[in-house]
Amino acid sequence: MKKIHGNIEGLKSNQLRRIEHLYRRRVPPRFLATQDLVREMTGLSHEIHRQIGVLIDRQGRVSHVIVGDDVKIVIPDTDDYRSMPGRLKGLRCVHTHLKDEPLTTDDATDLSLLRLDMMAAVTMTADGLPRRVHVGHILPGSTDKAPYQLLDPLRPSELDIDCLRTIRALEAEMAGVRALYEAGSGRERALLVSVTTRPRQVAEDSLAELKELVRSAGIQVADTILQQRKKPDPRFLIGRGKLQELVILALQKGVSLLIFDQELNPSQIRSITEGTDLKVIDRTQLILDIFAQRARSREGKLQVELAQLKYLLPRLVTKNTAMSRLTGGIGGRGPGETKLEINRRRVRDRIKRLGDELQTVRKQRRQQKSQRNKKGLPVISIIGYTNAGKSTLLNTLTHSDVAAENRLFATLDPSSRRLRFPRDIEVIITDTVGFIQDLPQDLMVAFRATLEELESADLLIHVVDISNPRFEDQIKSVERILADLELDAIPTIRVLNKKDRVEPETVDALCRTHDAIAVSATDRATLMPLIRQMEAAIDAMAAPPDPGSLPPSPLNEDSAG
Repeated sequence: MKKIHGNIEGLKSNQLRRIEHLYRRRVPPRFLATQDLVREMTGLSHEIHRQIGVLIDRQGRVSHVIVGDDVKIVIPDTDDYRSMPGRLKGLRCVHTHLKDEPLTTDDATDLSLLRLDMMAAVTMTADGLPRRVHVGHILPGSTDKAPYQLLDPLRPSELDIDCLRTIRALEAEMAGVRALYEAGSGRERALLVSVTTRPRQVAEDSLAELKELVRSAGIQVADTILQQRKKPDPRFLIGRGKLQELVILALQKGVSLLIFDQELNPSQIRSITEGTDLKVIDRTQLILDIFAQRARSREGKLQVELAQLKYLLPRLVTKNTAMSRLTGGIGGRGPGETKLEINRRRVRDRIKRLGDELQTVRKQRRQQKSQRNKKGLPVISIIGYTNAGKSTLLNTLTHSDVAAENRLFATLDPSSRRLRFPRDIEVIITDTVGFIQDLPQDLMVAFRATLEELESADLLIHVVDISNPRFEDQIKSVERILADLELDAIPTIRVLNKKDRVEPETVDALCRTHDAIAVSATDRATLMPLIRQMEAAIDAMAAPPDPGSLPPSPLNEDSAG
């Protein structure tokens, strides 16, 4: 017989056998349940003084039999019936209530979180006979806080409610709501979630940046949720009540994706996914996805894949492991290995191969650097927070057409151009990938080959978007990353970009405070002070040191003596 789920401790073998027999029941598709089934359930529930529930699929078969306590049942894992966006679970729950009460808050929570077809509670008389059947179902498109509808109580003889037709009508309405939101966009819709112990303003700023990242990834933002907690929930990160709100909001707004601002550990991703039936990613995954979209060069693609695999490796679990792209065509399974172990081994092997290929890339870069050094051309690297205007500045300085867009990480692969100063001094100027706060460590490691380009720079141009209200924090983030990369000793010119969007008095004050030059990267006429300072910095590097500033050599000391 199939397994009885839940609290069966202390039950007699005869009772267990009769409960197991519930699996043999069949329900016509039109019926919520049969009168014989609910009578048998209430009789058993009255006898053992515990709630009894069944999950019924759309073919009318009992898929799960559950025994609870005197106040509730706990619905077991139903991953075999995972719902898709715009669809319900494919299971309806019918269970007993020992008291004469309608659907409880727990019942409504399970209905919403699990996207059940329907939820029904059967109350009973003092003799253990069915009294009334209370039924609820999800209400698509509801703008109310509770996205479900409670039907009028039914008698046990009134369970022919054309159940299957009602479920299909609900799914059609859900698909209509989803199509309404997706009309004209064709993009996935997401809820952005932040669970933080930091001050609210800091969390709101980070959430605003996540919103820009999502926009850059081509995802539509349906809404944002911010929860401040003393300590994150170890299982769901977010509180269970808030998780229920997320599911309700997702139902109301046709959402299929949750994006968390914080990094999730593997068990949290699994728990949230199972608890919501929504796709779940975190900030790191989102950035990796953006990088995967932007990578054009072989080097960029190698670095993105390496970072993705390093992120994936500790998150490989037995369930929902999609490795077809990596495992196809690879043979030779070891005896006794599980699929999970094979997948992990293949990922490790691929990581090693990618690491070797990136070592080759580094050698090629060193060769290019040595050729540049032979020509004696100084190197200037443009750095800064993502979307600060680095590519626009490069284009305006060198009359180039490097891709420049108003979105985060529009540039991934570095671009180098030659620049000739008015006094016939020639330099190489390079645009690099933008920085961001809390840059994931896997990205730092994977993009070492790109960031090493900065090591050969003679001068750094730090571009700051002063029209961004968070530019002070962005400056600190960039300087912190430079310090981590041990590049903070390279001479740097700070450039305050987009001065045309800020009051002139404010711009002047910021220039004095940050010892910077203000420009508008789209207007070449504003760049002359920057060009002169760059030229002066290069001249200072090329000039021989002042002999008077050098300490006397030992020979000179002897002569003096």
